[in-house]
Amino acid sequence: MSALVLALRNAPAQRVDVGSLNPTALAGLSLADIAALTLSVGKRTVRVDDLFELSGDDSSDVVFRGDCSKLERIGAGMKSGRVTVDGDAGAYVGQGLLGGDIVVKGSAGAFCGTGMKRGRIEVTGDVADFAGAAIPGDMKGMAGGLLLVGGNAGERLGDRMRRGQILVSGNAGDYCGARMIAGTIAVAGKVGAYPGYLMKRGTLILNALPAQMLPGVVDCGSHRLGFLSLLYASWKGLPGPFGALDASACTVRRYMGDMGVSGRGELLVRGG
Repeated sequence: MSALVLALRNAPAQRVDVGSLNPTALAGLSLADIAALTLSVGKRTVRVDDLFELSGDDSSDVVFRGDCSKLERIGAGMKSGRVTVDGDAGAYVGQGLLGGDIVVKGSAGAFCGTGMKRGRIEVTGDVADFAGAAIPGDMKGMAGGLLLVGGNAGERLGDRMRRGQILVSGNAGDYCGARMIAGTIAVAGKVGAYPGYLMKRGTLILNALPAQMLPGVVDCGSHRLGFLSLLYASWKGLPGPFGALDASACTVRRYMGDMGVSGRGELLVRGG
């Protein structure tokens, strides 16, 4: 068996919801059945084979090829299997992910990983604003799983995040971890202004303090935290800088906040 490849015939002019083209939804369907499925493109409904050239027969391993920057909800709600995007992807990658792996070999649009509960999303490039965050109307963003970002993240990373881990190899924008309820966000590069805004619980791990801190974030001094040794060990072998962290380097400068709410969130600056 070979991977099911969906190669765009032409780059779509409008956004396309391809959430139904994931291993869970396609299980048991023949290539002819998949080709006959319909997708919404603006006000039009089109067949899958009108947009894509199909090849391969393993629907547990789906590959999107071409300019996929307007393809939205890639891998949404899937429970198992693997989805690969050979290039950039649109918004809502892995929305509500329940299991399996998604790999984007490029950058991803807004709200990547929103509502995911399990599984793993790896974006080798950048993610836009609100990665791992709640979409408007939802009370919780990412609720489990692992989101790996090889490049930079936009603003509001992990806004209303409930559980899970987000690891960013590059920089993150303003309001990182805003309104965070729980979970872990680690950023290897620089962080924009006001991380932890209205953060209730959870952990932000940074390599340096941002230029602008919130007044409700309190310096608690230098600490050696043993749980970091276990956390770093669990990341061993992951792509990017986090997979090579020294598990014994557990000394951090600890900040608590946001005192504007419950104040039980923590910002840990490595190196103490």
